[in-house]
Amino acid sequence: MSKSLVIVESPAKARTIRKYLGSSYSVKASLGHVKDLPKSKMGVSVDKDFRPEYRIIPGKRKILAELIKSAKSSDQVFLALDPDREGEAIAWHIYEELGTEDGKIHRVLFNEITRKGIAEGLEHPHPINVKRFESQQARRILDRLVGYEISPILWKKVRRGLSAGRVQSVALRLVVDREKEISVFEPQEYWKVTAALAAGSPPGFVARYWGENGRRVEVKDGDTARRIQSDLNDAPFKVTSIERRERRR
Repeated sequence: MSKSLVIVESPAKARTIRKYLGSSYSVKASLGHVKDLPKSKMGVSVDKDFRPEYRIIPGKRKILAELIKSAKSSDQVFLALDPDREGEAIAWHIYEELGTEDGKIHRVLFNEITRKGIAEGLEHPHPINVKRFESQQARRILDRLVGYEISPILWKKVRRGLSAGRVQSVALRLVVDREKEISVFEPQEYWKVTAALAAGSPPGFVARYWGENGRRVEVKDGDTARRIQSDLNDAPFKVTSIERRERRR
């Protein structure tokens, strides 16, 4: 009797799904990723458009061999890895290693591990989401570039064994750059001159001094502010234009 193969990540999830699907399906677990960048070197060719060098994880060779063997003896293969970027990357790497015809392999998503959720997932197969896989791959490459380039600096300057993260390293750089801006900042005095005006009908409004004779004037000291105030005390005020616009708050 022919069987369909369903591949998931977790052995516990595989046991649960097996109960729902019955004997016409074989359900196996990948136990997470089966391929990754090598630990012994960078594994990313920066001068070749950041091309990654994926290798089968040593501890996963036996598991991958079992998946390949089961796939060859199955009529259909359903890659039911988790519905996120990591799951999409695992699905892609398993797909690369199965070496079987495209029409036999399907990507499915189980949004809930129930009889209904599994049935709906199997009824709506679709291609692997390449953009989601590439998103995970970009993050993995960035992890490697940051970790392998910056971590040795931490070993020398702070303590051996520390590792630099892609998020923390960028955040630290932003903090350092901002601190440099603060240290060279020269405070400058500025003043605001405003007038509380009544309207033809309520409510009144507050107008802010902008300049004179069509020219913007920066009020940089108290003497200038007081001179402008004195000039405006007896000056007539007139609204020459009104501009209406929407602002999102």
